[in-house]
Amino acid sequence: MADARYVLIVIVLMAAVTVLLRALPFMAGHWLRRHAFVQKLGDSLPLSIMVLLLVDTASGQAQSHTGLPWQEALAVLLVVMMQWRSRQTLLSIVAGTALYVALRNL
Repeated sequence: MADARYVLIVIVLMAAVTVLLRALPFMAGHWLRRHAFVQKLGDSLPLSIMVLLLVDTASGQAQSHTGLPWQEALAVLLVVMMQWRSRQTLLSIVAGTALYVALRNL
């Protein structure tokens, strides 16, 4: 069995690393705002993440049932169209989810 001092040191070091990793974006915020690469990521990353989540979820759901994935395709189409027209991410996600749930329960 490991002695108590060793366990305590490991816990303190893990806590320090966790706090440092969580505080780093706030400590380096002024430096990050000045770099063009970070600004470019801030512009494109949210949309990229949404597309990846949408594709992964739709393909996973399509594999979970037999038949053609027309419900997933319609829901994805609605999300894409609403996002393109309104640029309201939350509204697009809610509408696509509601359509998908409604189609699956028909």
